[in-house]
Amino acid sequence: MGGVMRDKGIFLTTLLFVFATFVACTVKSGQGEKPRKLVASVEAESGSFFGNVKATAGKEGYSGDRFVTGFEQDEDSCEVVFSVPKETFYDLAFLIQSMGGHKENFVFVDGVQQGSVVCDSGKVEEASLGRVFLSAGEHKVELKKSWGWINWDKLEVYESAPLPKDLYHASAKLSNPNASDNAKRVMSYLCDNYGKNILSGQYADGGYASWEVFKLKENNGGKEPAVIGLEMGHCCQTALNNQFTHPSVKSAKDAWEKGAIVTMCYHWLAPEKYLTGIWWKGFYEEAVNIPLEKIMNGEDEEGMELLLKDIEILAGQLGELKEAGVPVLWRPLHEAAGGWFWWGAHGAEAYKKLYVLMYQQLTEVYGLDNLIWVWNGQDREWYPGDEYVDIVGTDIYPKEREYASHISKFLELYDWVGPGKLIILSENGTMPDIDAAVRDGAMWGLFCTWEGEFVINEGIKTTYSEKYTEKSVMQKIYNHEKVITLDELPDLKTYKIRKK
Repeated sequence: MGGVMRDKGIFLTTLLFVFATFVACTVKSGQGEKPRKLVASVEAESGSFFGNVKATAGKEGYSGDRFVTGFEQDEDSCEVVFSVPKETFYDLAFLIQSMGGHKENFVFVDGVQQGSVVCDSGKVEEASLGRVFLSAGEHKVELKKSWGWINWDKLEVYESAPLPKDLYHASAKLSNPNASDNAKRVMSYLCDNYGKNILSGQYADGGYASWEVFKLKENNGGKEPAVIGLEMGHCCQTALNNQFTHPSVKSAKDAWEKGAIVTMCYHWLAPEKYLTGIWWKGFYEEAVNIPLEKIMNGEDEEGMELLLKDIEILAGQLGELKEAGVPVLWRPLHEAAGGWFWWGAHGAEAYKKLYVLMYQQLTEVYGLDNLIWVWNGQDREWYPGDEYVDIVGTDIYPKEREYASHISKFLELYDWVGPGKLIILSENGTMPDIDAAVRDGAMWGLFCTWEGEFVINEGIKTTYSEKYTEKSVMQKIYNHEKVITLDELPDLKTYKIRKK
């Protein structure tokens, strides 16, 4: 998500779109053939319909004599009822068909949003929401329009398989063989902690001097986040041409000296040659016409020169952090599969080439040994390869005050990359349910709440906002025995480096 640059008054106008796309626990179908125990099956047409949803005559590929359609408007949904024999974890398998390409739609269990399911083949296929904790007895499951335009055949409920034994086997070995000792120390700590506790994190323009951190600290007994998130979108020629600067480097240095872990993202403003809208929206596809495929295959040589110049500018700023000994969880080219940022609007192959180009330039050409590379492409097909990735992250924005562990998404990422890669919640809106995360086995390496309205009231920054996460819930999270705050971090400048 990201993109809030307060000194230019820039705020995201696409929150609802992001919610619909990256809401918690999206699980794609076809995640392997494992023996499963079916405990319930219910036809969608037997459920309750809301809005435009209706049952219609069945056809080839559907069970029963009807299926449910009409997921067109925001309140369109269908709710079914089923029972399970005992209290445990279950997989909810939706047999659905997309009506024209990739579709994602919300799933509510007993009135609480648990995630969303994906279909894209155009055929009736299984899309599963895995490891949902249910008590014995009756439950209600609602499939509600997000992108919409699906047909729903039926719901099958299976008892979940045990968690993989190697789920938290993360390697501390960094992709850059010449990584700095401080980068190795931070990665070693993250891996040592993985599966045991979850680090708290907060994005904030001003780092630890921000209203976000101040209000968190004021309202939770003095606890501060262990991870601070910062923006590097000012590090490109378009930003320089428009006198846009940002104190991220100073904030990162201050945070490291304070004992914190720094993570950074990059809302890359496209070269002005390719802008079609307002310059400060230049990271959005809607404001840019950049031929990324032609640039990456060599047809647009000037475009490649412009991108390399931006990377050089970026390297200069990150280089200051290298000289100061500051390691960075570096998360570039994020949310690519969503398509709303220009680097993700031209398909997976062009994106992966760009990711690898940036990796090689920053690591090999400019010698930045302080970067821990976080991939956040949001889809398996966009993964550039283990040799370019140290940590795998995802961004999840549930609805207001909808708390969950996001276990299905956690397991989906594990399924994509297998054991060895640490998995983090690289951005979130509403904060995750830590008790549920412990119960479900969704022990994210860290969570990092986005800035602005997710923590403070935009109009009155001196007050904590309960719009997304209620104060009592935030207090519980920041004081939870399984959540690491700033005061609980070890001395990361002397932490023992793991060999593997």
